[in-house]
Amino acid sequence: MNINQFYIAGINYKKTDASVRGRFAVGNEHYASLLHKASQTSIQELFVLSTCNRTEIYGVASSGKELVELLCSETSGDMTTFQQLAYIKSGWEAVEHLFNVAAGLDSQILGDYEIVGQLKQAVKLSREHGFIGTFLERLTNVVLQSSKAVKSQTRLSGGTVSVSFAAVQYLRENLSDTKDKKIVLLGTGKIGRNTCKNLVDYLDTKNITLINRTEDRAVELAGELGLAFASFENKAQFIREADVVVVATNAETPVLMKEDVAGYGNKILIDLSIPYNIDPSTNGLPGISLVNVDDLSKINDATLQKRMAEVPAAKAIIAEHTTEFAEWYTMRRNVPALKAVKQKLIDMQQCNLFLSVSANCGIKDDNSGAANIQKVVNNMAVKMRTQHQPGCYYIEAINDFITGAN
Repeated sequence: MNINQFYIAGINYKKTDASVRGRFAVGNEHYASLLHKASQTSIQELFVLSTCNRTEIYGVASSGKELVELLCSETSGDMTTFQQLAYIKSGWEAVEHLFNVAAGLDSQILGDYEIVGQLKQAVKLSREHGFIGTFLERLTNVVLQSSKAVKSQTRLSGGTVSVSFAAVQYLRENLSDTKDKKIVLLGTGKIGRNTCKNLVDYLDTKNITLINRTEDRAVELAGELGLAFASFENKAQFIREADVVVVATNAETPVLMKEDVAGYGNKILIDLSIPYNIDPSTNGLPGISLVNVDDLSKINDATLQKRMAEVPAAKAIIAEHTTEFAEWYTMRRNVPALKAVKQKLIDMQQCNLFLSVSANCGIKDDNSGAANIQKVVNNMAVKMRTQHQPGCYYIEAINDFITGAN
């Protein structure tokens, strides 16, 4: 495979707001369908990374456009909008981009490592459908090793900064007497759980009611933290009585509408979902304040300044792992030539002319030919990795073989 066949096409928070990103979001329910469509194209390897901050499709393909067409065929967004806002990278530029993403260098909140779990899940789903081949398997493994090294050897993720924590910061700054305020949390998935724990820890309150479409998950978290829970069917009643409603669901359409809060007092609504799961028009209602993931990501924190100082160290670690991957790729690219040379030497060893010359030179048939051939091929591999002499390796290999045979 030629490295220039590796493409990444994506959009992220840098040029789009959450409403646009939501149109190109790929949930698990769409992933299988997208991979099935990919099987009918020339795309060889593929995975899609879709989070609240980005949707990126990575693949070994004939062009970046082929990936864009596939992505747009399974989302509500259109190609024209995507191409206007997208970035398409190929070859080593695409490789470097993936390393930066996994390290948290390209996150909306610098050093946010939630992306690592999302990357692992994306690759896992793609692997289950046969779309992770040798190239992406090796690349993602080295990328994850690099990300782990950045996290353990630098302070790029030091301190507490995340969208869920930013939500708590927002409430601390905009809400008085938090202990007495009624909070409703819709959605107890990963982001919901993290947000809930931050609410309990940093607001010092347990006046929180958990609601989840799958009630068992809300019951489990409520029992773990000593909180109340309610059924999804009764959410309207609790939303009306709440002072704060945090939505961390993963629905394709809003689960909290304008009529759910209109006329029911002052409320802070926090939407941690992509696409939006709170109707944006609620923001125009009297007494209603609505913030979303983009708003929360702008909250300044001294921790971010400390993380910025760690960027050079993180990039140095990434450079080491990129070099490691480049060496693997170079060797893999040479495999066809090494195999061809090995076969030629085997054929030459069995050639009557070579056997006749060997016999006349007094060379004994001691069954060492196979070992000699492998030694020659190994030497050739080392030279191909450390030197750049196109066209010379085959001649040198034959010379080494003959010299070794004599």
